[in-house]
Amino acid sequence: MIQDMTTGSPTKLILKFAIPLLIGNLFQQLFQISDIIIVGRLIGIDALAAVGASAPIYFVVILITLGFTGGLTVVTAQRFGAKDFEGVRRSVTHSLTAGLGLSFLMTALLMLFMRPLLRLMNVPSEIMNDAYNFMMVLSVSLIMIVAYNLLSGFIRALGDSKTPLYFLIFSSILNILLNFWLIYSFKLGVVGSALGTAVSMTVSAVLCLIYMLKKYPLLRIRRADWKLDSHFMMEHLNIAVPMAVQFSVLSLGLMFVQSVCNSFGANTIAAFTSALRIEQLATQPMVALGVAMATYSAQNIGAGKLSRIRTGVRNCSYISLSFAVFLALLVRFVGEEMVGIFVENPSQEIIDTARQYLNISTLFYLFLGQIFIFRNTLQGMGDSFIPLVAGIMELVMRSFAAVFLANHFGYIGICYAGPIAWMAAASVVFIGYVVTIYQLRNGTSKLTSRWRSSHYLHKEPTASPVGTPAE
Repeated sequence: MIQDMTTGSPTKLILKFAIPLLIGNLFQQLFQISDIIIVGRLIGIDALAAVGASAPIYFVVILITLGFTGGLTVVTAQRFGAKDFEGVRRSVTHSLTAGLGLSFLMTALLMLFMRPLLRLMNVPSEIMNDAYNFMMVLSVSLIMIVAYNLLSGFIRALGDSKTPLYFLIFSSILNILLNFWLIYSFKLGVVGSALGTAVSMTVSAVLCLIYMLKKYPLLRIRRADWKLDSHFMMEHLNIAVPMAVQFSVLSLGLMFVQSVCNSFGANTIAAFTSALRIEQLATQPMVALGVAMATYSAQNIGAGKLSRIRTGVRNCSYISLSFAVFLALLVRFVGEEMVGIFVENPSQEIIDTARQYLNISTLFYLFLGQIFIFRNTLQGMGDSFIPLVAGIMELVMRSFAAVFLANHFGYIGICYAGPIAWMAAASVVFIGYVVTIYQLRNGTSKLTSRWRSSHYLHKEPTASPVGTPAE
C-alpha cells in the first residue's frame, strides 16, 4: 500500500512502516544466519570458520550496495513527497542505470582481487579454498542483490514496507530449503550455501519486479523516462556515493577487526562469528526504526515539513532507547544458549568467548540505537556528509581498539572495538543533526535551497498516479 508520510501522526506512521521492516530484517537475518547454522552443523567448525573469516568481505560488498542503492532511492522518496510523479519515474530509471554500473564494477574487482583480500584478512591456509569458493559464487550473484535492493527501495520510497517483506519471507524459506538440499543431498559444502543464497536473491528480485509493475502504475516506466539527464544523475550520485563510501568505511572497520580476530584461531573465529550474528539479530528493532526514519524524513523534506521531521526523530529516539535496554537484558539472558544454534556441541571455550563479547557489547546498545535514528534521518534529508564523517570516526576508533587494545589485552580488546566506535559515531550524528536542523530553520544550511525550492514546496503533481491501487 502506498503511504504518504507527510500527513498524520508521525509516531504511528513510523511504527506502522517500521513493523514490516522489522519482520523483514529478522527474515533477512534468518536468510544469513541459516547459512551459518547449516554450515556449522552439517559441515563442521572449519567450514563455519571459512564462512566467518570471509564474511567481512561479503559485508563490505553488501553494505556498499545498501548505501549506494539507499542513496539513490532517497531521491525517489523526496520526489514522491513533493508529489512530482514524473520525477519519481525518472528517478527509477536513473537509479537502475547507476545500480547496474556499480554491480558490474564490483563484480569485476572482486573476481580479480579475492585471493589477495583473503590473504590480507589473515585467513588460515586450511580454510582458504572454502572461503574463496564461497565468495566467488556470491560475487557472481551481486547484480541480483543490487537489483533486489533497488526494487524494494523504490517500493519503500512510496511508503510501502509490506510488499518487500512478503518476497523476503518467501526467499528466506527458499534459501533454507536450498541450503539443506545442496549441502546435505549434493555434498557441495560451502559452495552449496552460497548457491542457495544466490538463487534465493534472484527469485526475490524477479518477484519484486513483477509485482511492482503490476500493482503500481506510478512506477511503470515510459520511454521518455530513460532519457539520461546528467544533472539529475548527479543529484542521485551526490547522495548515493557518499553513502556508499560511508557504508564501506563502516564495513572496513568490521573487516579490520575480523582480520585481527582471525589470528586467534578457528575456535575464536567461530565464537566471534556466532556472537556477531546474535547481536545482529537482537538489534533489528533499532535498525528497522532507522530505516523507517530515512523514508519518513525524505518524504517530509520533499514536502518542506521540517517540524514533522523533528517530532518523528524525538519520539523515535525515546522508543529506540527503550528497545536498547530491553534487548540488552534479553541477550544477556539467552545469548549463551543461542551459541549452540550455530555450532553443534560447542566447546566451553567457544561458549565463553562468545559470552564475553555479548556481555560487553550489550552495555552500549543505547548508542547504537541512536546512530540508526540520527544517521538515517540525515541521509533521508539528503545530507550524506555528516554520516560519512561519523563513519570515518567509527573506522578510526574501531581500528584503534582492534590494534591497540587487542595487542595489550588480547581478545577482550576486540570486544570493546564496537562499543568504542558506537559512542564516537553517535556523538557525531547527534551533534550533526542538531546543527543541521538549526541551520535549516535559519536558512543557512546547504540543504535550505532544496528544502525551500518551489520544486519541493507547493508543487502540483506532474503526473497523476491514476490507477494506483490502495493495496
